[in-house]
Amino acid sequence: METVKCLIIGGGPAGYTAAVYAARADLSPVLYEGVQPGGQLTTTTDIENYPGFENGISGPALMENMKAQAARLGADIRTGTVTGADLSERPFRIVIDGSTEIAAETLVIATGATAKYLGLPSEKKYMGLGVSACATCDGFFYRKKIVAVVGGGDTACEEASYLAGLCKKVYMIVRRDALRASQAMQDRVMSTENIEILWNCNTKEVLGDDSGVTGVRLEGNDGNTFDIAVDGFFLAIGHHPNSELFSQWVAVDNGGYIITDGKTSATNVPGVFAAGDVQDPLYRQAITAAASGCRAAIDAEKFLKAN
Repeated sequence: METVKCLIIGGGPAGYTAAVYAARADLSPVLYEGVQPGGQLTTTTDIENYPGFENGISGPALMENMKAQAARLGADIRTGTVTGADLSERPFRIVIDGSTEIAAETLVIATGATAKYLGLPSEKKYMGLGVSACATCDGFFYRKKIVAVVGGGDTACEEASYLAGLCKKVYMIVRRDALRASQAMQDRVMSTENIEILWNCNTKEVLGDDSGVTGVRLEGNDGNTFDIAVDGFFLAIGHHPNSELFSQWVAVDNGGYIITDGKTSATNVPGVFAAGDVQDPLYRQAITAAASGCRAAIDAEKFLKAN
């Protein structure tokens, strides 16, 4: 069985930054990228608020840059997904793709979060046939068509804004009478002519036929239902932290986010650290994820020196 000083799980801004710092600290880090190398930022268009890029940078490009930097500094970046874990004692035992076992003196969990769905049978039925949780992945297929975006936060506004540049019309389905998004994102949505917000509405059913999605059935707060015709249905209602494999050992909150100690990345298991969206239900930004990856690597280095 291979034994490593520092094993990093997850290839996003937190994981790649942890790899950069761990490599510079001579920890010879091994990073497994998981099912979505680059994390959620690979589904993001232009990033305007990451420091150092005056004219912005695309999410995929930023992730490729981070990955290349970590690799150049000596991080061993591998393709593979964690399918099992035993954190009962050090070295921790991690199973990759159901077969490969790794023993890790320290572990950085940077597995991120995944999109939430409404849980409607019709939503599942039309997944990939008009239902999507990634506008930048699938928006191209709806050029000059009509789509709907569910949600009222920053993610929903960003998705709607992106789709508005491709589609004939974008409906935003918002269950309240106000958006939760930042003022900048609200202003962008409100100033986009082909975005129409449907306030105080909940999705009751995704409508469709053999060819895919044809519409959405909505219910207003007054109890009245009505249908809108759309070609695509995009979800942007939040995320679920990918912590299940580790929650038997590390403490998590009611939402499943890994609990860390104060300003550090330390979990309740000595030698196990968490970084990025898997432990951050509040900020969930690329810059804060990268910062937490930095902390995790420094914490791992200090732990190894003390133990």
